[in-house]
Amino acid sequence: MVQVAVAQFAPGQDKAENQRSVAELTARAASEGADVVLLPEYTMFTASRTDHRYVAAAEPLDGPFVAAAADAARREGVHLVLGVNEAEDGADATHFTNTLVALSPEGKRVAHYRKIHLYDAFGARESDVLRPGPIEEPETFTADGVVFGLQTCYDLRFPEVTRRVADAGAHVLLLAAQWVPGPLKEEHWRTLVRARAIENTVYVAASGQAAPTGAGNSMVVDPMGTPLAALGEQTFAVTSARVSAARVEEVRNINPALSLRRFSVSARVES
Repeated sequence: MVQVAVAQFAPGQDKAENQRSVAELTARAASEGADVVLLPEYTMFTASRTDHRYVAAAEPLDGPFVAAAADAARREGVHLVLGVNEAEDGADATHFTNTLVALSPEGKRVAHYRKIHLYDAFGARESDVLRPGPIEEPETFTADGVVFGLQTCYDLRFPEVTRRVADAGAHVLLLAAQWVPGPLKEEHWRTLVRARAIENTVYVAASGQAAPTGAGNSMVVDPMGTPLAALGEQTFAVTSARVSAARVEEVRNINPALSLRRFSVSARVES
C-alpha cells in the first residue's frame, strides 16, 4: 500500500513564499507517513486573474522553482507532484503552459502533464495567455507497485481525459486544481471528483487551492467513490489516505465497467 497526501493552500505572487509553503507542507505530509504528496495547480504562482503576470513569472522545468521542489522531495524522501507555470522558449513569449510535474524521492522528474482543456468558462479566459498542452499518451509513474497518472483542474469536466489515464494503467489519478469559487462550483467539484473515480474504478486524489483563490475541498476518493480523506475549507493543511492496486482490482471484479464498455476515446479532429 502507498500513503497519498493532498496538500491545500493558497499560493500567491511571491514565488519564494510559495517555495516555503511547498517545503513546509511536504515535510508535514512526510512526517505523517506520506509516500506521495500532491499540491495544487499553479503552486508556483497565482494572481487574481490569469493574465500577463503568469507569463512573466513562468520558468522552464529546469528552473529554480522546480529545483527547490526537487530538493524538498529528496529531503523528505517522497514523490512530490505540483503545478507550475512553464515558460515558452524565447524572450518575447506571450503565453505559458500549465504543467503538472512529478518528482521522485531522488528529486528527478519522472512524469509531467500539460493541461489540455483551457478554462474559458465562468467568465474567465485562460487562452489569452495559456497554450493548451499537446494530446499525447498519458505519462505515469509507479510507487511500490501503484501506478499514478496526472490531470489538471478544468480537465475534470471532460471524462474522456480521465478515461485515457485509466487506460494507461493508472490506479490513482492525481488531480491538481485551482477550482475557482462560483455558483455551485463546490458541488460540481465534489460530484465530478467522485464520478471520475466511480466510472473509471480508480482512486482520485484531488488537491485544490484554498480560499480566496480556490474552492478548497481537497480529497482522496476510492474506486467505489467513497471519500477516504478530505480537507473542507482549511487554508493550510494536509490530509492523506492509503491506496493499493489490490483495492482497484477488487472493485473492478465487482464493477467491471471498463472491460464491459463498447466505446473507445479518440482525439477530436480540428477543422
